[in-house]
Amino acid sequence: MDVDENKLNEFLGKAVGDLGAAMSATLMLVGDRLGLYRELARGALSPSELAERTGTDERYVREWLGNQGAGGYVEFDPATDRWSLTPEQAACLADPNGPVDLPGAYNLVEATFHALTHTLENFASGQGMEWGEHHACLFEGTERFFRASYNANLIESWLPALDGVVDKLTSGAKVGDVGCGHGASTILMAKTYPASQFVGYDYHGESIDVAREKAAAAGVAGNTRFEVADAIGYEDEDFDLIAFFDCLHDMADPVTAARHAREALNGDGTAMIVEPFANDSVADNMTPVGRVMYGASTQICVPVSLARNGPALGAQAGEARLREVVVDGAGFARFRRATETPFNLVLEARP
Repeated sequence: MDVDENKLNEFLGKAVGDLGAAMSATLMLVGDRLGLYRELARGALSPSELAERTGTDERYVREWLGNQGAGGYVEFDPATDRWSLTPEQAACLADPNGPVDLPGAYNLVEATFHALTHTLENFASGQGMEWGEHHACLFEGTERFFRASYNANLIESWLPALDGVVDKLTSGAKVGDVGCGHGASTILMAKTYPASQFVGYDYHGESIDVAREKAAAAGVAGNTRFEVADAIGYEDEDFDLIAFFDCLHDMADPVTAARHAREALNGDGTAMIVEPFANDSVADNMTPVGRVMYGASTQICVPVSLARNGPALGAQAGEARLREVVVDGAGFARFRRATETPFNLVLEARP
């Protein structure tokens, strides 16, 4: 087999970059959990100063800084032997309320390694893995990574893109948040719209316990409650808004979940379906975002659905496939893409 040396070198360059990123994944968690990013965000520091501030060993810190600097995650000034974060790096690495919580995303990467043995078995058997079978770092990472997106988009752009929903929320609406996890989206909406009532549902009991604690800490327990229930098991009705945040594609029966939501809405209600961004053609998803989503889908999303013999829509289902679920399967009469971000599609469905 003839090998084109230029193409070989191009591929190896890409592979070495990926290898460096993979080798750095746990060091991202180290930087987050030991407060290294947090201190660098406050100003330039030498390795010894950073170690002193974080109660860590200087030799390990120096090596960590070399890794982070080589990857472009921290800045180095060789004239002063000091390291720092740019405002953009700090926003993504040291601010849990920033536009992207990158360390939170690496909790998801950590979870895939905990699940590796099960993933190997799934490839052989075609079976799945329940959400609750994953390591707890998955639940924390999911909240952190998606919470940043909700903070940046939910109130300012996603809800206003829905027809008449903000007016209802302002005056007082009844809202269901299906698959709410730790309740980040529920709590954010409840804080913003105190005249409305919010109910978060999730079939993972431990996540509901966390959501209740976080709601109490956020001061929204008065207009928010959380219940252990799956997407077809909750009994409340007459909702003005039912939201699915990055979860419909995971479900064992997304058609019945969407139909249950339609039946639980009032006649003028709205379903908001937030899904990972995907084009309808696989070829059009060969992008950096698509790579991340297919990776998570292979190891987390598809197994969760297959664990209950579901259709395994996957995190790259795309709008056309979701329309089949929501309109053809569940019977919603109106369906449109309300808005989008590089990471999400925001779909509106009306009865």
